[in-house]
Amino acid sequence: DAREAAGQPRGGFAGQVRATDGMVLDVLAHRSDDLLVLEFEPAASSGIVTAKVLAEIETAAAAFEDSASMAALLANAAREFRNLTGYDRVMIYRFLEDGSGVVLAEDRREDMHAFMNHHFPASDIPKQARALYVRNTIRVIPDVGYTPAPLRPTDTPQAPLDMSDCGLRSVSPVHIAYLHNMGVQASASISIIKDGELWGLVACHNETPRAIGFEQRAACRALAGTLSRGIKSREEADIYRERIRLRSFEDDIVALLSREGSLDDALSNHLDEVRRMLDADCVAVVRGRDVVTAGSCPGERSLKDLVDWLLKRDGDAVFATNELGRFYDGAGEFGNVASGMLSITLSAAQPWVVMWFRAERLQVIDWAGNPHKGTEPGPGGVLNPRASFDAWRETVRGRSLPWSLAETESAGRLRIHVSEIDQNRRLRELNEQLMATVREKDHLLTQKQFLIGEVNHRVQNSLQLVSSFLAMQARESNNPELQTAIEEARRRLSAVSLVHRRLYRADQFETVDAARYIEELLAEQVDSMGADWGRSITRSLSPVIISPDRAVSLGLIVAELVTNAQKYAYAGAAGPLHVALSEDRTSFRLSVQDRGVGRSSTRKGFGTRMMDALVGQLGGSLRFENRSPGLEAVLTAPIILYPKVEKSGL
Repeated sequence: DAREAAGQPRGGFAGQVRATDGMVLDVLAHRSDDLLVLEFEPAASSGIVTAKVLAEIETAAAAFEDSASMAALLANAAREFRNLTGYDRVMIYRFLEDGSGVVLAEDRREDMHAFMNHHFPASDIPKQARALYVRNTIRVIPDVGYTPAPLRPTDTPQAPLDMSDCGLRSVSPVHIAYLHNMGVQASASISIIKDGELWGLVACHNETPRAIGFEQRAACRALAGTLSRGIKSREEADIYRERIRLRSFEDDIVALLSREGSLDDALSNHLDEVRRMLDADCVAVVRGRDVVTAGSCPGERSLKDLVDWLLKRDGDAVFATNELGRFYDGAGEFGNVASGMLSITLSAAQPWVVMWFRAERLQVIDWAGNPHKGTEPGPGGVLNPRASFDAWRETVRGRSLPWSLAETESAGRLRIHVSEIDQNRRLRELNEQLMATVREKDHLLTQKQFLIGEVNHRVQNSLQLVSSFLAMQARESNNPELQTAIEEARRRLSAVSLVHRRLYRADQFETVDAARYIEELLAEQVDSMGADWGRSITRSLSPVIISPDRAVSLGLIVAELVTNAQKYAYAGAAGPLHVALSEDRTSFRLSVQDRGVGRSSTRKGFGTRMMDALVGQLGGSLRFENRSPGLEAVLTAPIILYPKVEKSGL
């Protein structure tokens, strides 16, 4: 039975034995490393949890569930624990953030003085004692006047026995003296554990020695678990209600800010709603050099200095404290109106900061004795605890009502919402600017297209007029050479005219597809050369994108090379002619190859001089190669001709 009981997490009841003097003893067992530890204590009853104790636990649990508030829950807990244990005084004691504690509920004998709402300094319960309260959740001292009994092991132990889980271990002499000073002869402490942390204690005191047996302690442990769950449920319900309230405020404020034209104007117009959202006495918004406030706030200079301090801190964008003077040296100048602050930084670059302030609330704290007189060394270095527990009143300044976790979370969410609203406004403004730019561009493109069309129309008319004059001149002349020259000039005009027509039809006015341009140029030239040429000319044209001015030069060269092939390779008759265009990285290659008689003259006439000038404009080179039969003219030039940079004389 002992081994089975010791296997439980906190040990357990192993049974009862009868001593030689006839006393019935409860046997409790637990493990300490590889040792089985047995504790024997006088039995309070039969050693099992009776129906009466179970009924008391059920009654207490029902009272906890019916509690309408946290205060009612703790008051019911103090009463039920006193009914269960029979102590003169039972207190529900909560640990605060600074380590001190406060009595939140009390049930006592009527003739005893009250400790309700009294604070106890952190030194009354040291950290090591609190760690034991988490490990061993119930500690009973039946008689503070007991005589400690030393341990006498039969064998020399390898290491001292760890008695952390022993209920019968001795108590610190300082704690015994502390209880004597309070006039307490017996005590019990039951831990209230919430989420694995020590939330507080059920502190039981008696003016005469009093023991509670295993079954009562087990009932207290079970009841403490029920109480901790009730506390957690109440706290979570309160936080949930607070979050719902704040969410409603957030939604309303976000809706108000979203409807306004300017976010700065929106914050200014609805600043009082922002203040009331977090139950603040005042709120201030600092954006750049502008400061707007609602309520009784520090001065503008103080607010800007405070923002500078906030931006220099290496912390989160949300800062909250109910004691600003602890962190900011300049808080003393306005502590009466702004002892507590909650701030959100929307932008550190501008800067842009929203700050809520709560005014100083004088806090009068009743201490059970002077908190500044703790444990002091006595004669021989023995520590003596404070002796007085008379009410000692202290007035605390420089603090405001604290900001709750829900309020801090709500401020953080509002920061995200305002940032999103600001970003959305900036995106809308940018989109509007872009749309205006696009509309302006479309308008300019329409104008450009109209102008190009008009220019093309006039150029075409002019070129057509010149071509007509040349045709008239050719008809009136009886000189065959002059007629041939005029016809060549007309073909050159046709090449220039074709570029303008393509520009007018195309969507891209800055570029021309040279392959399509040469294809159309050849088609027009074939119409004037005769149908036989349509069957003789073959093409191999790859797309090459060039500028319009380079297209004009290229077209004139193509027209000239085709004319030369007709004139010199085949003596005016039709013959095989292959025109090819390809791209090689940053250059293009044009080839016009016939199968005629080959090069027959080195004379440089007007056409040759014109081609040399056009090739120079393209920045390329033109070479002629005999193919036996035929002649191939190869033009190589860059697709884009960059201007030459003159070398400096320095």
